[in-house]
Amino acid sequence: MSTFVTCLWLNGQAEEAAEFYCSVFPNSRVIAVDESPVDTPGPKAGEVLTVEFELDGRAFLALNGGPGVEYTDAISLEIRCADQAEINHYWDGLLAGGGREVQCGWLIDRYGVRWQVAPEWLYELWRSGDQAATARAFTVMMDMVRLDVAALEAAARGV
Repeated sequence: MSTFVTCLWLNGQAEEAAEFYCSVFPNSRVIAVDESPVDTPGPKAGEVLTVEFELDGRAFLALNGGPGVEYTDAISLEIRCADQAEINHYWDGLLAGGGREVQCGWLIDRYGVRWQVAPEWLYELWRSGDQAATARAFTVMMDMVRLDVAALEAAARGV
């Protein structure tokens, strides 16, 4: 069966980024650092071209593709968290070293990658069929930056 690998385009920061992400996510590791066999628009022959790594068992590839490519909000990586402590861990970790907060649980890390950090509970609420509770929680969420699980739960309950 085929494997999906998320490739992150970077400009000379593939090793640094892979190590950064591995420091934020538990059970993560760098698998391989591969040098370019020829000169490319990014690295020259003998310089790091790709870094294969896993974040909690999920495959990623950091590619030193060169300058001029930026991420947009059209693609983001979502982390579904068990509780506020997990949200805080990933939020703070991914913002470290120059990331920036956006809105509604979104942030941009120091490499420009867009992330959504949200409680798994929110998806359970949306699928519960309780449209009033979902609407209340969603309305409150729209005014948040880092998501606050207690405030979302209170809104869902109508408190």
